[in-house]
Order: sequence, then structure tokens, then C-alpha cells
Amino acid sequence: MKKMMPVSFALLFVSAFAFAQPIEQTHKTKVMPLGVFHFNYPNLDAVKVAKEDQISVLNEPYQSQILHIAKAIAEFKPTIIAVESNPGRQAKMDSLYSEYVLGRFSLGKNEIFQLGFRLAKMQGAIGVHCVDDMGKYYEHVGAVFGDSVRLSKLEAYNDSLMKAKGSQAAKKVNNVIDELVRTNQPEHIKERLGVYLSGLFCYEETEGDFWGVDFETSRWYSRNLRIFRNIQRIPRSADDRILLIIGGEHLNLLYPFFDASPEFELVSALPYLEKAKEASLQ
Repeated sequence: MKKMMPVSFALLFVSAFAFAQPIEQTHKTKVMPLGVFHFNYPNLDAVKVAKEDQISVLNEPYQSQILHIAKAIAEFKPTIIAVESNPGRQAKMDSLYSEYVLGRFSLGKNEIFQLGFRLAKMQGAIGVHCVDDMGKYYEHVGAVFGDSVRLSKLEAYNDSLMKAKGSQAAKKVNNVIDELVRTNQPEHIKERLGVYLSGLFCYEETEGDFWGVDFETSRWYSRNLRIFRNIQRIPRSADDRILLIIGGEHLNLLYPFFDASPEFELVSALPYLEKAKEASLQ
């Protein structure tokens, strides 16, 4: 066994070195992440929207604004549309989409329906791909949520953060197009990544430990890396163009992932959203 160890180690070293080399990619698949707010207001995020500030995207002028967005994004000519839903719901999503194409399903408020289904039909009934994943907590991180004493300490820390930062309620959306333009600005995306590098990221159960780091790693980084991997898994040809419709917060990691990937060419949604804005003013 001792004689084999150096050989095994050498093989591992060679393997690791090989994978570390730049990957030659003759063709990159264009991918456009479209960051959105959640049209149906599930209020599952840290920043909540008060009931009185929740709009109904089924009403005007929001429906017209969403139609302008869909028509503008359609100019990207997506052949694959990925949405923020778990792959376990793919069969259900396919069924609803089929009913929609046949005129037997009315689009609800969810952005998957309002933009995903609408664009899929506009592009020739291509359907949508569910790519979301909630990530996986490290065991020592998850253990805190089952321990009332440790959890109360964490909650007290989080409450102090909320008080220091002031109100965390989101503002009312007055114009869907304007909100999406704001959400997809590079400066805004960068700023939101900075938020995840403070707050609970800095929490320590005992001085000098990395509980907060591990919390964000297993919650936010794990989730977005899994979303990225799910997109990699979608069968595609050289001519495919991917549209990803997803909560705007995810852009703070998915943008740099796509930008750095040898498989994808990152395309900004902003020029298309600006066209939607121009059309809405005519």
C-alpha cells in the first residue's frame, strides 16, 4: 500500500493540473439572465413587500408594460427558456404550459407565466426548463436551526442588523419596466453582492469561527452554483440562445459565473429593456 501511495498521489496531481488548464471552447452559448422581482409576491425573501405596496401585474398599466418587455426580449430569439422553479416540478410545468398553448390556462401573476410562458409561445412553443435549487446546508450550520438556544442567539444578532440598517421593506413598483431596468444594472448587481458579504456572513458563534461564512456558502453560493449546474445540464446545440428568468438577487453570483464560464457568452438584458421602455412611451 505504501508503494502505491506516491503513484496515486502523482495521478491525482496530474488530474488536478489538467483540469486547472484553460478550456478551449470553439463556441459559446449566448445566455441572457433577466433579473426580475417576484410578480406574485410570495414574500419568501429577507426583504418583504408590505401588502399595501403589492401591485397586481394582471391589471393595467402593468399588463401592457409586461407585454412590451416580452416583445423586446423576444428579439433576443431565445431557443431555451430557463425559469426559477425546481426540476421536480418540470412535469407540472410542462402540463400547465401545454394547457396554456391550447388556450385552456389563463396566465397567473407569477413571472414564470407572465414572461416565461408568454415568450416560449412567442418563440414557437418551446416550453420552459426548471433550474432552481435551494442549496444544501452544512451539517453544523443546519444544526443551529434545531437548537433553540443557538437559534435565539442568531436571531438576536440578525435583529440587531435589521435595526442598524433600518427598514427592510421593499418599495412599491410603479413601473415594471423601470424596475427591471434598475434590477439589471451592473452597478446594482455588484452592490447586491456586497450585501451578502456583510450581515450574517460576519456572524460568529464563537470568536474566530466561520459559522456565518459557512451559512452563506451552503445557502446562497450553493444554491446559485446548483442553478448554474442545472443550466449546464440542459441539452443544447451550437445555435441555441438561453434566456434565464430569475429573481434579481441571483444575478450577483450568476452574472460572474456566466461571464467567467468558457461555455457561455453573457448577454445583458438592458438594451432589450430599454427598447421596451421606448415602445411603452410611444
